[in-house]
Amino acid sequence: MKKRFDLRDEPVIGPDLPIIDGHHHMFDRPAARYLLDDILEDIRLGHDIRATVYIESHFGFDETGPDHLKPVGETRFAAEIAEACAAQEEHVRVNAAIISYADMTDPRIGDTLDAHIAAGKGRLRGIRQVTMYDDTPDYRAFMFAPPPGGLMQSPDFGRGLRALADRGLSFDAAILHTQMEELGGIADQNPDTTFVLDHLGFAYGMRYGDATFAAWKTSLAELARRPNIIAKVGGFGMPFWGFGFNEAEGPATSADLAAAWKPWAETGIEIFGVDRCMMESNFPADGHSCGYVPLWNALKSITADFTPAEKRALYWDTASRVYGIDMPHPEDT
Repeated sequence: MKKRFDLRDEPVIGPDLPIIDGHHHMFDRPAARYLLDDILEDIRLGHDIRATVYIESHFGFDETGPDHLKPVGETRFAAEIAEACAAQEEHVRVNAAIISYADMTDPRIGDTLDAHIAAGKGRLRGIRQVTMYDDTPDYRAFMFAPPPGGLMQSPDFGRGLRALADRGLSFDAAILHTQMEELGGIADQNPDTTFVLDHLGFAYGMRYGDATFAAWKTSLAELARRPNIIAKVGGFGMPFWGFGFNEAEGPATSADLAAAWKPWAETGIEIFGVDRCMMESNFPADGHSCGYVPLWNALKSITADFTPAEKRALYWDTASRVYGIDMPHPEDT
C-alpha cells in the first residue's frame, strides 16, 4: 500500500528501543497492498521492531465451505506469512500473534474458534469483530462495521465472549468513544474475558468536535475501572480522530504528530497505567496521515520522559503478556 507521505529521511528517534508492534494489518486488494515485504521494508527504516501482532483485515477468507468457517482462511494466511518471515528473518517475528475475525453472534462460534486455533499453528490469540457504530445521521461508517443498531447488545454476542474465555482467547474491541459505557457493562458481565480496547476507543472528533476530549476522557476513566480491559495507544492517523493530517497538503513530521496526539496518548496512559497499555502502529491504516518513521518517532517523543521500566512496559511487556508472545526482551538475553 502506498502511503501518502513516508518522510523516510527523518532521523529515527531511539533506534535502540525494542518494540512489539501491538497492532497492524495485512492484505492485497486492487487499491491497496500491505504484505510481508511491505512491512519489512518499513521496519528496516530503523525502528527496532522485534515482533508484531496481526489484526484481522477481512482478507484471505476461504471461498468455499460453510460460511462460519470461511474467515479461518485469514488465520491460515497470517500464519503462513509468519512462517515465511521466520524462514528469512532472524531479527523480527512478523505475525507472532494473530487476532482474527469471527461472527461472534453465530451459534457455531465454538466450531469457528476451534478451526481458527488449528489454522493459527499456535499463534491465534483472539478475535476482533468491528463493533463501531454511532446513531447520528452523519456517522461515517467504518469498513466492515456492524449493521445499524450495533452488535454488542445481542445476547448471542455474550455467548461468543464466553466461548472465547473457555479457550483462553481475548477480544479486540474496535469501538467509538460513545460506546465505552456499553463496553464497560459487557466487560462486567464477562470478567473472565480479556478485552483489548483498540486505539484508545476512537474519539470521534469528526462528529463531536471540541467537546470530544472531555467526554472521551470521562468515559475512558470509567472504562478503565475494569481490570480485564487493556488499552492500545495509537491509531491516531485514522480520520475519525479529526486531526486532519490525512487531508494535509504536505507531510506531517513527528513533531507535528506528537503535538496533536500527546494530550490523548498521555491521558490514556495515565488512566490505564503502563502495565495495561501497549503501543501500536496500526499500519498501513495510519499511513493515511503519516509515514512509518514519523509515526513511531511521535509516539517515542510523547513518552520521552518516561522511565526505562515504563517504556519497556509500553513498548514490549504489555503486548508480550496479553498476546502471549514467547520472546525474551533483549535486556533479558
